Amino acid sequence: MSAARPLLLPYAALIGAIVTLCVGTSLAKGLFPIVGAQGTSAYRVGFAALILMLVWRPWRHPISRADLGRVALYGAVMGVLNLSFYMAIRTVPLGVAVAIEFIGPLAVSVASSRKLIHFVWIGLAVLGLALLLPIDPGAKPLDPVGVGFACVAAVMWALYIILGKRTGHLHAGRSVALGMAAAALIVVPIGVASAGVTLLQPKLIGLGLVAAVMSSAIPYSLEMIALRAIPKRSFGVMLSLEPAAGALAGLVILHEHLAVTQWLAIAAIVAASAGTIMTTPGDAVAEDVP
Repeated sequence: MSAARPLLLPYAALIGAIVTLCVGTSLAKGLFPIVGAQGTSAYRVGFAALILMLVWRPWRHPISRADLGRVALYGAVMGVLNLSFYMAIRTVPLGVAVAIEFIGPLAVSVASSRKLIHFVWIGLAVLGLALLLPIDPGAKPLDPVGVGFACVAAVMWALYIILGKRTGHLHAGRSVALGMAAAALIVVPIGVASAGVTLLQPKLIGLGLVAAVMSSAIPYSLEMIALRAIPKRSFGVMLSLEPAAGALAGLVILHEHLAVTQWLAIAAIVAASAGTIMTTPGDAVAEDVP
């Protein structure tokens, strides 16, 4: 038993990261009626930036102007990703939004290889998206604006992975801290303009901090533990469970009930993501998570 524990710890950490991210996002959605998606996103990104800056203190280490520009662009994409995802889950169930968002990294993985099997995964992902259409009488029609924001989040996640690899030569913690600070410069002003002084209420600040810690700080820390011991391919396959975890969190915490076809859609996209990762060359697997 004692020998098995060190082997299981990284996998437990990754599962913990997925669970806390989905639970934290579900709790954050509870703030939407008060401060809106923009205000909630400002809490998440703003507090995450403060926490990461204090932990990594990137100002104590020199960085070239070219690298600073790369990190700033990476952070801008991170900010738009977070904001568009929160705008999506205003009107789209959490699990469905995560499933649509996952098309971004799936596309990046497919683009890195030309194997015939990848067309199977593309077809499976397309099938999943088709099942999200209101073809089931028991399914509530998805808000097209929310779906649009989820698609923007998918594009931003793909760009996040590509731009993140361009900063791969930098220290991971410090580059993420600087990137999140750049994201905050975009998202926080939008949140302030939308929610105004309501964001300054002490109780809401406390709730926003809890949501930020659970949806950013804790998952990021647990993922760092997992990445040290889990092979990239296995990491990516396990991460593909996130849409299903999001759907379960939405069901339990937010009471977001999905139709059978929507559950099948999420399962198809999870399978497409996992299959793509398992059949993509190891050095091309994208496991980055915002």
